Amino acid sequence: MGVILKAENISKQYRLGLVGTGTIKHDLNRFWHQIRGKEDPYSKVGAVNDRSTKAKEEYVWALRDINFEVEQGEVLGIIGKNGAGKSTLLKILSRVTGPTTGSIKTKGRIASLLEVGTGFHPELTGRENIYLNGAILGMTKAEIAAKEDEIINFSGCAMYIDTPVKRYSSGMRVRLGFAVAAFLEPDILVVDEVLAVGDVEFQKKAIGKMQDISKGEGRTVLFVSHNMASVKSLCTRAIVLENGTSIFEGTAEESVSYYLNSSYQLSTTPLMERHDRKGNGKLFINDIYVETFEGVKVAELTSGEAYNIKMEFMMTEKVNPKHLVLVTQFKNENDELLTTIATDEIGVSFRAIDMPKRGMFNIEIPKLQFREGKYTMTYMVSEKQSLKSPHLIIDFLQDAFSINVIRGDYWNSGVLNRPKGFIQEATIFLSKN
Repeated sequence: MGVILKAENISKQYRLGLVGTGTIKHDLNRFWHQIRGKEDPYSKVGAVNDRSTKAKEEYVWALRDINFEVEQGEVLGIIGKNGAGKSTLLKILSRVTGPTTGSIKTKGRIASLLEVGTGFHPELTGRENIYLNGAILGMTKAEIAAKEDEIINFSGCAMYIDTPVKRYSSGMRVRLGFAVAAFLEPDILVVDEVLAVGDVEFQKKAIGKMQDISKGEGRTVLFVSHNMASVKSLCTRAIVLENGTSIFEGTAEESVSYYLNSSYQLSTTPLMERHDRKGNGKLFINDIYVETFEGVKVAELTSGEAYNIKMEFMMTEKVNPKHLVLVTQFKNENDELLTTIATDEIGVSFRAIDMPKRGMFNIEIPKLQFREGKYTMTYMVSEKQSLKSPHLIIDFLQDAFSINVIRGDYWNSGVLNRPKGFIQEATIFLSKN
């Protein structure tokens, strides 16, 4: 089919701090080096794009030396943690911003959906914005008119199509924006995580449409998502970004596996060294581990066995125990939520406890219902005055702990559990009609 998009040595540098303070000196310095045929004096300075560390330099490399090619009809996934440089790369590919170094070579029209309502004029109606976007893509009025009904039907915004877009909800904007971008027949469709704004029904429609675009129409899609299941089902290939650099490129399956495994390795960082926790800090979890009911620490768990998840904490400021809520969530290898354990749901209250400065939450699992696989645990400790009042977050940490589960004989039937997922308690019997 041939290469439709080629990125060569793409780098993007930003200046930290307030825009417009002291930059004339830097610009003149750059210009002076340029006219003398010298290298940009700032091309060798700049911090790595690690958002969790404190800034020590004036410049940061949001992207550094990115290289890849995309064939016509391919769906390329771009995955990585928040702040890895995914959106910056898409903005460069969409010509929203230019690279500091490197070049992009493309064939055909590019349509991008980077943020909710990208390219929409808020004062114009939905219908007028369809024609505006089509004109920007280089389409004639007749070409746009031929697609108008399909766009409106797919978006589900028929009632509001002659209403100014500024009155649309974020979900309506992303519905119409995606429909415009997908149906106006671009050669390359660039889609950021905006689909997360839409509801479940629309997300399924959007994924289906992208599959039709790539497989049925032979068009190219660049897709950024944190939903690993969508990446695996939709993409033919993927690249993994970390701190602005490309650290892996391969099939969608290989890339997702690499990304998730690297995420699990990162989650083994001691909790006291994690700087990405949120909350008021009245109390913080400083260690998490798993023990058998006999008190033996384990690194690997077996389906069907009994375990205690121990969460040690330190209290820095007085907390009323009767307002205390603990929520833990477990995700599988596709970063999909598997189950939640929450004290307010279970009906557990700590009201009778004298809150210690150093203590432990102990979660008893009488029979582990996880199948074989790797899982991560996210926790939230909060204060909640009543059932209807909001959670005041004390300590929240994503992917705080990882567990590895191996197959076991959950039902004592002599047959090991099949891998992946959750074991549902059930009884099966045969009866006559």
